[in-house]
Amino acid sequence: MITQPATTVSVFRARTPQRPQILFGLLAPALAVVTLLFGGGLALGIVQSLGHLPAAGMSSLTLDHFTRVLADPDFFKSLGLTLYLSLTSTLVAAAISVAAALVFNALAGRSRAVQFVFQIPLTVPHLVIAVAVVFMLAPSGLLARVLQTIGFISSPTDFPLLVNDSWGVGIMAAYVWKEVPFITLMILAVLRAGGAELLDVGRTLNAGRWQRFRYITLPMIFPSLGAASLIVFAYTFGAFEVPYLLGQTYPMMLPVWAYKAYSDVDLLSRPEGIAAGLVIAAVVTAAIALAQGLTQAARRRGALL
Repeated sequence: MITQPATTVSVFRARTPQRPQILFGLLAPALAVVTLLFGGGLALGIVQSLGHLPAAGMSSLTLDHFTRVLADPDFFKSLGLTLYLSLTSTLVAAAISVAAALVFNALAGRSRAVQFVFQIPLTVPHLVIAVAVVFMLAPSGLLARVLQTIGFISSPTDFPLLVNDSWGVGIMAAYVWKEVPFITLMILAVLRAGGAELLDVGRTLNAGRWQRFRYITLPMIFPSLGAASLIVFAYTFGAFEVPYLLGQTYPMMLPVWAYKAYSDVDLLSRPEGIAAGLVIAAVVTAAIALAQGLTQAARRRGALL
């Protein structure tokens, strides 16, 4: 057997670029532009939230705007509504996604057409989903007219208010419709990567269906489910277009509240809108960081994500 000298191997390794270095070199220009634009906008927002707004005659830096935002009862009403809708939408979407992933995994290759239709919302923007919800769930929408046609209700005015309502049903419907395919695909990837063998082991040990789900399936999909749910929560907490179209005028969700304050004709209220936006950004960043930490911890334990 002919072996390559160690010196030759070391020289070859030294001259061969590492893959992460190559990727970083290729992505460096784009990352620089994104960092400059995002970092510059963030720095400008922080400065303006501290009261530096020369156009409005404000030049001193102060925390008074954050104080006024945190002391405003409307802010906490908007925060509570945002947390309620984001958490509820995420939990409902997660529950539906787990069931859908189990069904698709059991059907294996026999559900390709169904899976294709199921994945269509992934390609549709949230704004289009919101408009579709208006056409479907409004008192004069498609569902109300169908129920009137079959005699379930006497007129469209008898249809319950599901858009711009106090419970945010329309907002939750839009988010669940949009996010269920995303969570389902993440869970389904884990199930198809190594779930069949573990379930077979459970069957050989005479484990029931509930026992297999509780002790095998759920621990296996939990890291992927948790990471996907946190990402969905982060988006729904900071999204603007869906609550702007489908939400009520008071109290409004926090992104809409921040937008209203920022776009007010009174420039003195703009720092408060930016301060509210920074609060939203902090919550979203924390959720994304937690999702990343959960994913990394799962990979260290050998989970397939």
